[in-house]
Amino acid sequence: MSATVITNIATLVTNDPSLRDSDPLGLVRDAAVVIEGDRVVWTGEASKAPATDNRVDAGGRAVLPGFVDSHSHLVFAGDRTEEFNARMSGRPYSAGGIRTTVAATRAASVAELEATLTRYLAEALRQGTTTFETKSGYGLTVEDEARALRLAARHTDEVTYLGAHVVAPEYADDPAGYVALVTGEMLNACAPHARWIDVFCEQGAFDGDQARAVLTAGKAKGLHPRIHANQLSYGPGVQLAVELDAASADHCTHLTDADVDALANSATVATLLPGAEFSTRAAWPDARRLLDAGATVALSTDCNPGSSFTSSMPFCIALAVRDMGMTPDEAVRAATAGGAAALRRTDVGRLVPGAYADLVLLDAPSHVHLAYRPGVPLVAGVWRRGVREV
Repeated sequence: MSATVITNIATLVTNDPSLRDSDPLGLVRDAAVVIEGDRVVWTGEASKAPATDNRVDAGGRAVLPGFVDSHSHLVFAGDRTEEFNARMSGRPYSAGGIRTTVAATRAASVAELEATLTRYLAEALRQGTTTFETKSGYGLTVEDEARALRLAARHTDEVTYLGAHVVAPEYADDPAGYVALVTGEMLNACAPHARWIDVFCEQGAFDGDQARAVLTAGKAKGLHPRIHANQLSYGPGVQLAVELDAASADHCTHLTDADVDALANSATVATLLPGAEFSTRAAWPDARRLLDAGATVALSTDCNPGSSFTSSMPFCIALAVRDMGMTPDEAVRAATAGGAAALRRTDVGRLVPGAYADLVLLDAPSHVHLAYRPGVPLVAGVWRRGVREV
């Protein structure tokens, strides 16, 4: 098997803090990376790189791990432009708009759903995303949820069953009956196609007791929990996430001191989704508060047609630096190693020997330019599993 060296890298983000104790990004200057097959086999100073069969000149640009987008909703149909326009004209966001997408998704064919999914996956890849999670949640019937998960599983290993997105319209007067469906027949049909189970624990969706029932049932079927928590208001979501060892509590906009302490003293990652706050004009999550407490933070797009219709991790990095109190280094780490932690993965989000060769080449000398030059298409190359795809 031939090896390839990417050399003449101005700054290399490895996310290996052992290289420099004070630098969690594990920055290497004047660096090189050696790829063999789908894995990284060596990183370090370019002058010390081993000989290889192939050579790629980075031209004095920066290289960082591919972005890990650990929260998205890409199996959907329809458009909610009018809702967005109304919201930007003064109407507040609520959880109920999901039902508009449910109707369109149910009516769509598998081919139509897959065309949408692959379109946004390609869009994300061009912007440096090499690992992504995606959810069901826009079908809310046994068959529609199962087909969404079967479709998602064709494109990623990180598939999440979100039958508990909102109460299905047919059960509007019987939420307990819908929870029974989600934890029973629907779960049985969906569990074989998913790794994760999620629930929207929020006013207008599912309360703490309902969320506990959903996640506990999923765990009994071998699915690991993650949770939409504390997005629109204070609530029990974060505490429930920590109690059930959820991989991540996502949104985390409204947190008490007890919530912050719980996250800081657990393996549950606080996944922040600034695209949602941007698109709903809501209060920004306080990343600084979480980081200073010692919590692990991830950044993700929450790409969905209603409340965060962006697939751009660079955009989310810029928002996190500008409006959530993160430094550029912290935001880049959250979008790479943080996302990997939210998926309980160590083989992505880092450029160290043994990790997947998922790399982003920026048309800039430093990762800081992702926040320094917002809105500029800086991604000049993307390798996924050792193959250059952009």
